[in-house]
Amino acid sequence: MLVPSHDETSPVAPRAGSVRRPPAARTRSTGGGGGTGRPPSGGRPSGGARPPARGGTTASRGGTTASRGGSGRPSGRPASAKGKTGRSGKQRRARRLKITAAIMGGLLALMCVFVGVVYASTEVPSPDSVSTKQTTVIYYSDGVTEMARLGDENRTNVPLAEISEPAQRAVLAAENRSFYSDPGISFTGIVRAAWNNLTGGSTQGGSTITQQYVKNAFLTHDQTFSRKFQELFLAIKLDNNFSKEQILENYLNTIYYGRGAYGIEAAANTYFGIPAAELTAQQAAVLAVLIRSPSNYDPETNPEGAQDRWGLVLDAMVEEGWLTTEERAASAYPPVLPKTDSTLGMPQGPEGHIVRQVSQELQERYRYDEQQINAGGLQVTTTISKPAQDAAVAAVQEVTAPPEPQELREALVAVDPRTGGVVAYYGGENGVGTDYAQAKRQPGSSVKPYVLATALEQGIGIQARRDGSDDQEFPDRPGLPVTNSGGASCPACTLTEAITRSLNTTFYGLAYEVGPENVRDTILAATGLPDTWGGSDFFAGKTVLANSDGLTGSSIGIGEYELRPFDQAQGFATLAAGGVFRDAHFIGKVTDGEGAVLVDQTAAAGGEQVLPADVVNDVTVALKDVASYSRRALDGGREVASKTGTQGQGENNSDAWMVGYTPSIATAVWIGNDSPSDPIVDSRGRIIYGSGLPGAIWQRFMDTVLAGTPEEDLPDKALIKGDTGEGVPAPTTEAPPPVETPAAPSSPPSPSRPSFPDRNGNGVDDRTEPQFPDENNDGIDDRTQRPPFPDENNDGIDDRTQRPPFPDENNNGIDDRTEPQPDTEPGTPGPVVPPPLD
Repeated sequence: MLVPSHDETSPVAPRAGSVRRPPAARTRSTGGGGGTGRPPSGGRPSGGARPPARGGTTASRGGTTASRGGSGRPSGRPASAKGKTGRSGKQRRARRLKITAAIMGGLLALMCVFVGVVYASTEVPSPDSVSTKQTTVIYYSDGVTEMARLGDENRTNVPLAEISEPAQRAVLAAENRSFYSDPGISFTGIVRAAWNNLTGGSTQGGSTITQQYVKNAFLTHDQTFSRKFQELFLAIKLDNNFSKEQILENYLNTIYYGRGAYGIEAAANTYFGIPAAELTAQQAAVLAVLIRSPSNYDPETNPEGAQDRWGLVLDAMVEEGWLTTEERAASAYPPVLPKTDSTLGMPQGPEGHIVRQVSQELQERYRYDEQQINAGGLQVTTTISKPAQDAAVAAVQEVTAPPEPQELREALVAVDPRTGGVVAYYGGENGVGTDYAQAKRQPGSSVKPYVLATALEQGIGIQARRDGSDDQEFPDRPGLPVTNSGGASCPACTLTEAITRSLNTTFYGLAYEVGPENVRDTILAATGLPDTWGGSDFFAGKTVLANSDGLTGSSIGIGEYELRPFDQAQGFATLAAGGVFRDAHFIGKVTDGEGAVLVDQTAAAGGEQVLPADVVNDVTVALKDVASYSRRALDGGREVASKTGTQGQGENNSDAWMVGYTPSIATAVWIGNDSPSDPIVDSRGRIIYGSGLPGAIWQRFMDTVLAGTPEEDLPDKALIKGDTGEGVPAPTTEAPPPVETPAAPSSPPSPSRPSFPDRNGNGVDDRTEPQFPDENNDGIDDRTQRPPFPDENNDGIDDRTQRPPFPDENNNGIDDRTEPQPDTEPGTPGPVVPPPLD
């Protein structure tokens, strides 16, 4: 059988040049046909060895080495006079390039077909649908009950002819100078957005006005490739289907300018009190600056930043020939109307504060801007439970109703320790006014659990004893003694007893002993607070939990440094969760108008162990008796850990707190005034303590939200024993002489008698051990005696129906403020009363 002369096994001749035949003695050639020296048909010369090729190598197709008359050719067949030439490296590269180009061309063709199909099938929504789709709805945690609707007020559409030309040009100068010449998209902006998606860089700026309009009007606000891809096609098709004037008109009517103003007509009225047709270049530049970030560049809140960017817009108008140099030089920043109290979709009641917190969380945690929040058509499901929120509002309103002073201010925050979700939030009755749940006020004794936790971390157990005597001086504040509320004193109380009785001297001294900075670290860990305060109020930039010099002293142990009710709810939620911090939040889920999930925080968060579990266990054990001692025990004897707090200003109090938790809810309640210098008193003129009105609100709320839920156990055994610090010995007294009695022969030896009274045999001196609360000294435990209604005078009648609308301590029906007191003269000691409960 013959094989073709150019089979893969055939030798390949050089492409060009003369063919020099080898001498007869050679058996192999680098080129040319066979000669007289061809070996026998076996293909090898005699002797079995392959003769060396000329130059040591012979090239052949397929990488084999063979002569033209090689052994692969059948015997007797003449060699071809014309051989097939091999490809050079240049030829091979050219061939590869052709193949690659063919493949790329095919892919490009497929891509073009795909783009054409997508472009043809892309539908541009009607601009008339924008207003409805932009309405953002905020729901309670059930995802059904509406709390608020944003974006459906203060919106007036006007044709482009009714928008002044300087206003149009100012917006173009700020956002898209090439608007009338570009194809509706910015390729550099798309590349930059893609790069930022990969690197995590800024996602702001760079889009054309057409792209911005598409994003704000028709798409979600995800910073993703798919959303940018959609934006690209819609922008191109919009630019092809509508005139530039139509696109600009729709854009100016839908953009958010802050202060609840949607569209340039509403913005002109809100900021200048004029229609958009009358806007000057200088006024329009103010509005153009707001498009990028309405809150950050509001002239009232950030005048310096707003004016800087205002100047840049005018400079851009000069560069484009839309404003002369003389007009620019003569330009002055125009006066802007002050903010108003218009709600613009914000609930006017307590829920308005929740909506504000939701908006802030969307901005700070999820990086949404105001345009996206207020006009993005979002569906936001919060963590706020409607029944719990109703219970919070009812508890505050019922306890502080007239005749209680109406100048009092209240706050309540409740957090689920298992998830970090805020379940109830009350920052005041006016939902567009001051949010008192975010007010920074001195927490008083409600911080003592953090001091105890710091001591436990250092090996100081809750049965360790410290000096709680009244009126003590400490090395870090000579000449400024610390006193206890009501003059209470206990020279050798355990830390459990001291925190139950809220002894200031014990915990000031304990903070000094364990280190104030260490206590600060514990509070920061539990609350998640940063090192310095943010915001723009008086505290902005100042060190958290420190004085004006940025230093933290031992007075942190008695609550001198400010915290917010929100922070206390967060911190006690960390204690309730066994030392696991879960960031308190308001948002459970966010979807767009089509139902696509953008944010989902409905699952329980893992959290971070910021305080040791055994430390928190012992803190909880120490706090279990506070509620009952303060006459604020929960219904059915439900176990709860709590702490009261009162901050004094001279002889008066300025702030009062009650904070506590079960495993499923942590609640902080605060009462104060607008000014910390104003004393807080109740309707009878009495100083308000933490166990008073705040305690009543806390108790009523907790009883309501926990009603019908399973009872949850709290730990009752301390895990950390001993005292590694500066303890004091237990009090001792001289024992009375023993009475000898005949001992029974079979009786075991009796235990030694303690050197102090100990009727219950628990090894604690009865003189310092609290037995049970008994405010009226009738020998009956107040916890079982308390009626199911307020009864301050213990006459068995509900004070809410009995009490007159004025202070009347002697119940004679005459206002004590006008009634003469002949039996009391200045300087005469008053009656002895039990010390107030903190």
